[in-house]
Amino acid sequence: MSYGPIDFLALEFKGNQFKGEILKELNTLMAQKIIRVIDLVIVYKDPQGAVTVKEIQQPDVEFIAIFDPTKVETQGMIKKDDIDMIASNLENNSTAGLLLYENLWATTFKDACLRAGGAVLMQERIPYQVVDEVIRDLSLAEK
Repeated sequence: MSYGPIDFLALEFKGNQFKGEILKELNTLMAQKIIRVIDLVIVYKDPQGAVTVKEIQQPDVEFIAIFDPTKVETQGMIKKDDIDMIASNLENNSTAGLLLYENLWATTFKDACLRAGGAVLMQERIPYQVVDEVIRDLSLAEK
């Protein structure tokens, strides 16, 4: 089996306002075979700093209502050390979503590159904030 690039993403939601909109979008991306979720962990930190961890392998009824865990191929690949590190840096009264996902859209392209004898020299994800800043700077330079 060939795999596409796999990304780890940790998102913080201050004020524990996480309601599941993102999980619904993940379902859409999976249904369209753009990504495959490998693992998903939600970390809650209450106002006093107590941490609760929900892994997709053991969802509660509310969690199931916003995300179909049967579509996630959980591997337990997000390890306790990763969860603890994110939790320790998470602000009180916040939620973090930890996601490990495969970019299915890139699999056939990667396979074609390998068949052609290609090798990755560099691969880097550029955060949207950096792209926005560069575009803004270019726009200002044109004026």
